[in-house]
Parts: sequence; C-alpha cells; structure tokens
Amino acid sequence: MEYVSRLAVEPSLAAPHALAPVFVAGSSAAARRRALALVKAAGLRTPGAVSISEAVERLSHQALTSAVWIELDQDDGAPLDALLDTIDRGAGDGAYAAIVSATPGLIDAVSAKLERGRVELLIEQGDEGARIAALALATTRVGHGARLSDIAADNSAARLRQLTDEVGQIAATLARLSGGPGALTPMAPVAPPLQANDPPPEVAPETVRAVIRARRLRSRFFAEDLFADPAWDMLLDLTQAEIAQVRVLVSSLCIAAVVPATTALRWIKTLTDTGLLVRRADPHDGRRVFVEMAHSTSLAMKRYFAEVGRVAGV
Repeated sequence: MEYVSRLAVEPSLAAPHALAPVFVAGSSAAARRRALALVKAAGLRTPGAVSISEAVERLSHQALTSAVWIELDQDDGAPLDALLDTIDRGAGDGAYAAIVSATPGLIDAVSAKLERGRVELLIEQGDEGARIAALALATTRVGHGARLSDIAADNSAARLRQLTDEVGQIAATLARLSGGPGALTPMAPVAPPLQANDPPPEVAPETVRAVIRARRLRSRFFAEDLFADPAWDMLLDLTQAEIAQVRVLVSSLCIAAVVPATTALRWIKTLTDTGLLVRRADPHDGRRVFVEMAHSTSLAMKRYFAEVGRVAGV
C-alpha cells in the first residue's frame, strides 16, 4: 500500500532533536522490512534496521534517537530480554519514545520486561494506518514536537483520532472512578472502610461465574463492542481467579477483557498505574508476570457481590 502522508515538523514548535531518526530492530528479515516500510510511510528518517542480537550495542552508539521501533515475529530469547530492558530504561527516562510490535504468543515474555510502563506494546496490529498513528502519538507524547500535517489522503488521520479517543476514554473512565478529572493517582475503590473486626464478605464462585456467563451471552444477540467494558471484565476475571486461588498471566487477562490485545494492555497498564491492579513477577520464570487485584480492589469487589447477591447485574 502506498502512503502519501508524511510526518512534518514545524520548526517553531520542534524540539532540537525533533528530526532525530527512528531506531529500528526486528527479529527477522521480514520483520525488519515491515518496520522500515512503516517508518518510511510515516515520513521519518532511520539509519536502517538491525537484528535483535545487535540492537543493544547499536543503540548505545546512536547519538540521537527520536523513537525506537521493535518488530517481533519470533522470540530471540536472551538478546530480546536485554533489548527490552534497555528500551524500558530509555523510554522510562524520556530519552526516546518506544514501541514494540509483537505477535500474541509473545505477550507475556515482552510485557514482563516492560516494567516502567512507558513503552507502547502493539499486539498483532495488522493495520498500517494504526501502526503509523501509534508511532506519531508516541513521539508527540515524548515531546519531540512532531506534528501530523498532510495525511488526509490516507486513513492514518482517522486511526490517530481513533487511538487518541481510546486513550482519552480510558483516562476519562478512571477519572470518574477516582472522583474527578485528573485525579488518577492514587486511586482506590470508594467503598467505606471495613471496621477492624469485619471479615471480608464471602463470595460464592458460582455467583461470579454467572455474571461472566451472562456478559458473554450478550454477544449472541449484539455486537461485542457495543457493550465493551474491559476494566469490569478484567475485574470479574480476577475475582473469579482469586476465589479459585489461581494466578492470572497478562496474556490470560487480555483474553478476559474481550477487546483487542493492544487495547487490553493499555487498560492493564492504566489500572496498574492507578493502583487498582498489581503486577507480580513469577519467581520461577523471569519472562512471566502475573496480575492480581490490589487488596482494596478485592475488598470492593467482594462488597459489590455481597450487596447485589445472586441477582447480580452484568
């Protein structure tokens, strides 16, 4: 597909490194070609693409970088872990924007290494317009001054608006939960505090399962996205897991959210940042991370089910 768009920088608004090139690495020749085509379509410069095994050293010698794009279609093991650690630190320190595009099978291995939450993770994102939009949004967030200009001739503008709206929706939802606009941290459920002698309410596992089944049943009659509520679906899944005393991987929680994996990962990140969820490293596997509810979130969910009883809504 040909793109007539370009990512232009207005000199009066650009940071000194606004025109710095994009560093590209890929796990295969095909992945590197796809990433280079993306950067070219966005109108950005790149010195070329490197393999995952040489990326850390090459990145350390690149004087200036506006963004790092990692394209993964296979698992490179230890070299990939080292690269993810490096870009997690770099993006976390604000040195550059960073985006990792990966296949669904790599969700746990990749997300386990991205602890600071500043790296954008795209899962099975086949739409090139959406990928260009993610790159544009990531670079502008870091403050490189880049601004989209003449992109009306393709669908990148629409995708950028869609992505921005999605991020805005997450922020607005969490702001309402936390009591007002901008009040995102710290955030905790609003249930009244338990008295010292009050035990947590007991929740029957069949009650939670019934709510989850009822929510899934709606997709037989309506489009799934009509009632999309990733945060609630994830809380229900984590409540069920807590009762059953099983642990939930990031990839499993993405499935429970019933939205595209990239969207689910944004929700997990935001809910974790605001204190509703907690990441726990797997002590036996450094490439896996479990997600669980914070203690206050768990209490709030138990109180909810105790309040609504067996006639819980969906």
